[in-house]
Amino acid sequence: MGKRILIVDDEASIVTLVKFNVEQAGFETDEAYNGDEAVQKAENNDYDLIILDLMLPEMDGMEVCRHLRTNKIDTPILMLTAKDEEFDKVLGLELGADDYLTKPFSPKEVVARVKAILRRAKKAEESNATTIQIGDLTIYPDRYEADIKGNPLTFTRKEFELLYYLASHKGKVLSRDQLLSAVWNYDFVGDTRIVDVHVSHLREKIEPDTKKPTYIKTVRGLGYKLEHPTL
Repeated sequence: MGKRILIVDDEASIVTLVKFNVEQAGFETDEAYNGDEAVQKAENNDYDLIILDLMLPEMDGMEVCRHLRTNKIDTPILMLTAKDEEFDKVLGLELGADDYLTKPFSPKEVVARVKAILRRAKKAEESNATTIQIGDLTIYPDRYEADIKGNPLTFTRKEFELLYYLASHKGKVLSRDQLLSAVWNYDFVGDTRIVDVHVSHLREKIEPDTKKPTYIKTVRGLGYKLEHPTL
């Protein structure tokens, strides 16, 4: 059975265009025309990816994204936006979108983005890395889980991927651009707020004192590194 994609847009012409091209690329499709329908279908079906328009009736794309991630539905999301729409790319990705594409777009671009997101998802799923232990922090890469002293921690998918990448390069200083490229696979043209936001969220969850972090250290002018905490 092929990969199944949910296409969400209130414009039937956009749904038809995207549907035709992703099906030509070998994917199966389903469609929804408003936010409520998108949420209902995403909660009751197993999709490999969701192509989600930002401006939707009933519930907009941001709300749909937030709802799904809050309810532990981690299906990759490609957000569609129009050039004249207000869209904060950092907020969108912080809420859990995996990538975004601006309208008007070429069908080839949609298919290329879909394939890239699915490749990253497959790579993550196939990871069978061993458990990582750093101080009281234990990371289970194959389960997307971590705990502190046996107490489970709750992360968004991107928070976990950032934590895992930092832990996999323990002691190494990683620039914000490196982290953007590795975790989000996206070039923000110097806009690295998304990294700082996610590091802040991680510190709130793993640091005993966020004002004096012992795990994730800021290396001024360079970036971040995760290291064994020192007493």
